[in-house]
Amino acid sequence: MSQLTIVANIHAHPDRIDLVKAELEKLIPITRGEKGCLQYDLHRDNNNPAHFMFYENWESRELWQTHMSAPHLAAYSQATEGAVVEFVLNEMTPIA
Repeated sequence: MSQLTIVANIHAHPDRIDLVKAELEKLIPITRGEKGCLQYDLHRDNNNPAHFMFYENWESRELWQTHMSAPHLAAYSQATEGAVVEFVLNEMTPIA
């Protein structure tokens, strides 16, 4: 199995920042307990409070894909529907 790094950028509507932040924070303890999750850290841009970023490391792409179909992610999507302006996800492979 090859380790997978995920960088997920989430941009909230300016008037929905608190909602998006609260919903993202709910994901942390559940995801950190999932099989294959090595790291799951939420960041916020110091100059743009509407920009959040998850930095994740997973044992494999297969285990990350299991995470992506988990009920708590579906609940997040439903709770933040219309509150997220942009979501960009990058799958990356560690080099060194």
